[in-house]
Amino acid sequence: MFAILLFIILIVFIMAVLVLNVKIVAQSYAYVIERLGSYRTTWETGLHIKIPFIEVVAKKVSLKEQVIDFPPQPVITKDNVTMQIDTVVYFQITDPKLYTYGVERPIQAIEVLTATTLRNIIGDMELDETLTSRDVVNTKLRVILDEATDPWGIKVNRVELKNILPPREIQDAMEKQMKAERERRESILRAEGEKKSAILIAEGEKEAAILRAEASKQSKIKEAEGNAEAVIKMQEANAEGIRMINEAKAGQEYIALKSLETFSEVSKGKSTKIIIPSEIQNMAGLLSSLKETVIDGDIEENEAKEAKKEQ
Repeated sequence: MFAILLFIILIVFIMAVLVLNVKIVAQSYAYVIERLGSYRTTWETGLHIKIPFIEVVAKKVSLKEQVIDFPPQPVITKDNVTMQIDTVVYFQITDPKLYTYGVERPIQAIEVLTATTLRNIIGDMELDETLTSRDVVNTKLRVILDEATDPWGIKVNRVELKNILPPREIQDAMEKQMKAERERRESILRAEGEKKSAILIAEGEKEAAILRAEASKQSKIKEAEGNAEAVIKMQEANAEGIRMINEAKAGQEYIALKSLETFSEVSKGKSTKIIIPSEIQNMAGLLSSLKETVIDGDIEENEAKEAKKEQ
């Protein structure tokens, strides 16, 4: 009975040992394995079994990118201004073995290295340059940290200056300077706006004057053209009237001439009565001539008759 109980205990112990020595490495993790106190291997993602009592997991390492926000560090600029700067470091473990055996407390080592490097960089820059050159400081700091952490199996991806806090009196002076600069820019912008407004108004008045002059010019041209056309039409009407009057006179003279010819023929005949056309009744001179012609004709005719009777 005792032997059976001992056997059961032994089986349970063996099962427990096996279960405890079966390891599953999750994604983005790595296990550093030591055998009898020395580095044996690095387990990556998957199922693994270690030898009980001989192999141990020395360190579980996360391969994800990690972020460390360091507290503000006092630094002194080239022009002897003390300020507080806190940094944020983004890093990733690329070699679990070096990370495990390269340096003791690697996060603390990165923090100290960041602080000392930042002091060296800011010490070569003045206050104004420090405030306006964050990208330059970030780049220099990242390059130095990345190079220094390579033996530790760490890759520094980015370094950012989170806050730059100058002394209170410096901040007050900067605020006053910024306020004065804003007021100066406001005055310049207002003056430029007034200048542009005056220019636009002057240009508008100039264009309006030009348009008014052009309209007046066009009006005078149209008026002159209208007067010229009226004069031309009047002259044409006068010429037409004169032509019609001349034609009428020519017709009357023609009628008068024909009448004279007719009277001449009549005067040569024996008739003693003459019908005067109405067209020449107003012609006094013509009537007188016709009267004398008719009288002379009658006298000659009477003389001719008396001569025949005497014969």
